[in-house]
Amino acid sequence: MNDRPRYSIVAPIYNEEGNIQNLYDRICQVMDSTGETWELVTVNDGSRDRSFELLEALSKKDSRIKVVNFARNFGHQIAVTAGLDYTSGEAAVVIDADLQDPPEMILEMIERWKAGYQVVYAVREQRKGESWFKLMTAKMFYRVIYRITDVDIPLDTGDFRLMDRKVVDALGAMREHNRFIRGMTSWIGFKQTGITYVREAREWGETKYPLRKMVSFAMDAVTGFSYFPLQIMIYVSFILGVLAVLAIPIISVLRIILGSGFLGGQVTTIALLLMLSSFQLFFLFLMGQYVARIYDETRNRPLYIVATEVGFKREESPKTHEVTPETEK
Repeated sequence: MNDRPRYSIVAPIYNEEGNIQNLYDRICQVMDSTGETWELVTVNDGSRDRSFELLEALSKKDSRIKVVNFARNFGHQIAVTAGLDYTSGEAAVVIDADLQDPPEMILEMIERWKAGYQVVYAVREQRKGESWFKLMTAKMFYRVIYRITDVDIPLDTGDFRLMDRKVVDALGAMREHNRFIRGMTSWIGFKQTGITYVREAREWGETKYPLRKMVSFAMDAVTGFSYFPLQIMIYVSFILGVLAVLAIPIISVLRIILGSGFLGGQVTTIALLLMLSSFQLFFLFLMGQYVARIYDETRNRPLYIVATEVGFKREESPKTHEVTPETEK
């Protein structure tokens, strides 16, 4: 008898104690309506509130709820990766626990999957409850990424998506540390389609992506899928060289016309040196970002460390990471 569920739902959790019961209730309502088997794989990403205790209680009450408890906070993209590693369904859906992405959309995703699509991603038609700054920077981010990367990443999409088992397995084989999962999913290929939805405002808690994390996430996206920042260095160098060549005769002529005191030599030299130094430091920073990511990969550390597993059978633990946690039945 095959005990594998038809669908696996993956939900990363970080300080979401006020949303967990509502998430469970809505997932149950949606997935039970399919009449097919399912599981909810939650990943507690080092929460400092009661999230793990609430998840553990739900798992003991409902065997379909499974909990991967990290030893510390490893970040949203790693938590999603771990959740996918632990899934066993024929299709997996990634959804955030804050319920801004409505679970009811999963039914439409399943319909598209049954129609033959192997990735069904959700496109944000509208984003409620977010500041103008967040809306503006998010819109700019997606369009810049679309322009400069070598992969066709759909605009205005997050990690809310359904993936066929073949896609999940292919994604599981990609173990880079600085992860941009929506880009990685696009890079994998297969037959993909999108559905539009309205992203709701967060009902409880605060965003887990402040400006600092947004910048870091954007850097992972750019350096993970584009060499454009390195390629523009040659163009900027060429432009600076042309400007320097043109500046010499122009300054010489102006000094002849306006007198030797015009733009004293030291001031001009210092200004040019400062300009060149700023560009050099900027491009050294960009190169450093790529080198740092190479260093991350060569250390070959596991992506995450699991402290405990709740609700899994031993044979359900994935072979893709190097941990041997205690499993709670």
